[in-house]
Amino acid sequence: MSKQDVTVLALESSCDETAAAVVKNGREVKSNIIASQIELHKLYGGVVPEIASRKHIEKVNQVVEEALKEADMTLEEMDAICVTYGPGLVGALLVGVGTAKAMSFAAKKPLVGVHHIEGHISANYIEHKELEPPFLCTVVSGGHTHLVLVKDYGEYEIIGKTRDDAAGEAFDKVARAIGLGYPGGPKIDKLAKEGNAEAISFPRAHISDAPLDFSFSGLKSSVLNYINSCEMKHEAINRADVAASFQAAVVDAIVSHTVEAAKTYHMDKVALAGGVASNTALREAMKERCAKEGLRFYYPSPILCTDNAAMIGCAAYYEYLAGTRHGLDLNAVPNLKIGQR
Repeated sequence: MSKQDVTVLALESSCDETAAAVVKNGREVKSNIIASQIELHKLYGGVVPEIASRKHIEKVNQVVEEALKEADMTLEEMDAICVTYGPGLVGALLVGVGTAKAMSFAAKKPLVGVHHIEGHISANYIEHKELEPPFLCTVVSGGHTHLVLVKDYGEYEIIGKTRDDAAGEAFDKVARAIGLGYPGGPKIDKLAKEGNAEAISFPRAHISDAPLDFSFSGLKSSVLNYINSCEMKHEAINRADVAASFQAAVVDAIVSHTVEAAKTYHMDKVALAGGVASNTALREAMKERCAKEGLRFYYPSPILCTDNAAMIGCAAYYEYLAGTRHGLDLNAVPNLKIGQR
């Protein structure tokens, strides 16, 4: 290993995945271990914060040990310990932050805190080694729907965001309404393939004073009203058609806003990031539209769209190079803003 190589151990525990990874020079993943809690939270129809925190405590040491073992490296060989410190569920974040601080102190290694969404954006660097800023990134997840200008490594500007529900949140709520359960995103994606996306006309919100902002609560309400109306009239509900029509409305909004933003800000590179970025309809629609508009399109593999620590290790590498170091007073910040330092 040459002297300028930087290898980091990264931790992620912002929601319901406990993850650890060893990443070399930001883009080479030596290991990426994820302990998912999806099966546990399915029982409750969504993530229960207290249960998530307890499960993180159970799993965190195991994933760290496994990540180091798979990378065939020791804690002493790491150049830094990195961790997500926001945004997310505060109890869940604290498990990762506390573990990272303890390891940093015990091994006398620098500590680097990372923004969870900046991690999602950085997943594209792992997937596409040639990708470099500047580019436009559309971040679509359970808690966020943002259009982000990636000006440089670690330098971000939000140019559009949701005014109400995030896209992933709308997916979960609609999935629950049509009896699909949790997690809603993958289930709607699967069922929509059997339905007609033009069967039901659901609204696409346009905000006149902020054309790059999103709104999904009206769409969600429209779906719920449609279901209630059918039930009151004792009409059969074609769940596949509802799923396909709803998904088409969400995809339409995301794709059109992204292309408009790329044109407005003269960006020729567009990336997708976040959990909803693994939605097959969204990927296909974005790929098709970007090709038509002459834009280069990038997106991560599904394993890098879900919450994982490899993306955190990638983001941390560029923070580390920029001189970011956190003390043992680093705390979880559940509402941390992109670009906030």
